[in-house]
Amino acid sequence: MEMIPKDPYILLGFINLKLRDYQFDLEGLCEDLGAEPAEITEKLAGIGCRYDRERNQFV
Repeated sequence: MEMIPKDPYILLGFINLKLRDYQFDLEGLCEDLGAEPAEITEKLAGIGCRYDRERNQFV
């Protein structure tokens, strides 16, 4: 299992990199990482980011 960054700004880059390079959707990526999509989404919402399904990235 890969370590998921705790800092929300580092997490943002980490998640967007994974979404871009491996072309997962958020649910598939979280399944692969053993994480909950709601937890990731809430943490990134705390820095003003939301998941854009059409772009497949947090903006």
